[in-house]
Amino acid sequence: MLLTRICRVFSIVLLTSVAAQAAPTIEEGKNLFIANCAACHNKNMKDNLTGPALAGVEERWAAYPRADLYKWIRASQAMVSEGHPRAVELWAKWKPTPMNNFTGLTDEQIESVILYINDVANKKKDDKGPKDDQASTSGGGGNMWLFAGLGLILALLAFALMRIIDNLRNITRVQAGQAPVERTLYQVLTTKGAVAFLVFAATLVFGYKSVDNATAMGRQQNYQPEQPVAFSHKIHAGVNKIDCQYCHDSARRSKHSLIPGTNTCMNCHSAVKKGTISGTAEITKIYASIGFDPITNKYIPDYDSWSDEQIEKLYKQWIGQEYAAANSLPALNDAGRTVVEHQWDGIVKALKNDSNGKIQGPIEWVRIHNLADHAYFNHAQHVSVGQVACQKCHGPVEQMEEVYQYSTLGMGWCINCHRETEVKFNDNDYYKQYARYHEELKSGKREKVTVADIGGLECQKCHY
Repeated sequence: MLLTRICRVFSIVLLTSVAAQAAPTIEEGKNLFIANCAACHNKNMKDNLTGPALAGVEERWAAYPRADLYKWIRASQAMVSEGHPRAVELWAKWKPTPMNNFTGLTDEQIESVILYINDVANKKKDDKGPKDDQASTSGGGGNMWLFAGLGLILALLAFALMRIIDNLRNITRVQAGQAPVERTLYQVLTTKGAVAFLVFAATLVFGYKSVDNATAMGRQQNYQPEQPVAFSHKIHAGVNKIDCQYCHDSARRSKHSLIPGTNTCMNCHSAVKKGTISGTAEITKIYASIGFDPITNKYIPDYDSWSDEQIEKLYKQWIGQEYAAANSLPALNDAGRTVVEHQWDGIVKALKNDSNGKIQGPIEWVRIHNLADHAYFNHAQHVSVGQVACQKCHGPVEQMEEVYQYSTLGMGWCINCHRETEVKFNDNDYYKQYARYHEELKSGKREKVTVADIGGLECQKCHY
């Protein structure tokens, strides 16, 4: 795919329109590219991948009006059918894999992507910048070069010191009438002092790396794995303003925030059947997972016993039907059949895995945030009691196409937050109950306060 899933989607009940984008920016283009384009187009912009290298795209379309490039991105196969020379040339080279239609993208969004493509393509190899596809650790990698340099300097100083000692000894021998002794480099390095220094240096390096790796264990800031379904938080939480706790409902009442079940997705997508950018490609994965027939708008009885052939027939029919309708075709053409096969392959890849070997069943999302087992963290305690905003730990999720680990989640990071965060006693019902207990004890209305009164019967108090 050439561009990403960003523009407009449907809200919980009704379709919502996306406002026109602001002036094109490289940052916006980067977000658009990373979310979708990187799956088919090389990130260096200069080498072919599933799709062509994107560097120089403006030059290759320079002979045609700018509007033709926009049209190609929004409806490539329509231009092929019309016989546009450049479109026909591209299709002849890259068929039978068509580019998806992106009818919802604005001119400004397309220009943002072009800006990002040119920015990456024009960078020199020695340009340094953040590496989005790599997870950072505690920062030990940078310090390691410093320690290596210091170790080399100390080794040279030690070697020079040994040579000085040898020279002083030879001066003493000459003064005593004895012949000087010249030692080879091997003899110098195998002396007790040299061996002791090497053992000390090896112990120092080993100890440093052991501690560094231990403190970095589980740290994966900026970790951004590919998910089975291309779910855009920017569209759902940003554009449509869906509250985080609508999907992650357990965050306010449990230790874990949990991943929402497919039934939660179906609250909206039983009505919203196509994405503005991805069309049927991603939402059909939800239907195939839970067993919803988008043609009849009904859940499939005994879906768990369906064969792969039955599932394939149903959802290929749905995808083909929608493709033909979107392109005003009386029947599927070759390009449409290719799209159907491509989307079906995506469904199988996303849902049929080693754990169950079936298409039916829960979507196995890839976990991003993972605290060490020895660290206890309670979402409800922070969300409901502390009234901490989700963005405090997870960053601006409403701006993320694909969610990544925003914070380090390290011990020092947590401690700093605890030192700086003010406890909100006012307008917080959780703390009001303690004041009430004190008043009731003083007035004689209450004789005691039990552990159960202050939440001691909550499961996660013991079972975590």
